[in-house]
Amino acid sequence: IGTSKNAVMNQIWTALITILLLKVMKATAKFGWHLSNLVAFIRLNIFVKIELQKWLDKPFENHEKPPAKSLQGVLFPDFYKK
Repeated sequence: IGTSKNAVMNQIWTALITILLLKVMKATAKFGWHLSNLVAFIRLNIFVKIELQKWLDKPFENHEKPPAKSLQGVLFPDFYKK
């Protein structure tokens, strides 16, 4: 949140990229989303761990929850096995 030319340009580019990503998500979804509804639902669920494409296609169905603990990217997996 700045007022310099560079800060404003960064904010404009960030907004354009965000809108582009949202429109791609809307286009690939099987559910008939309105862009404003999609933005609102994404905002509510931004930190929820879900499979995005399944949620976009069928937002009001219960989906399987992902595994609680993932070892992806862990350098020493044996350390966590107890």
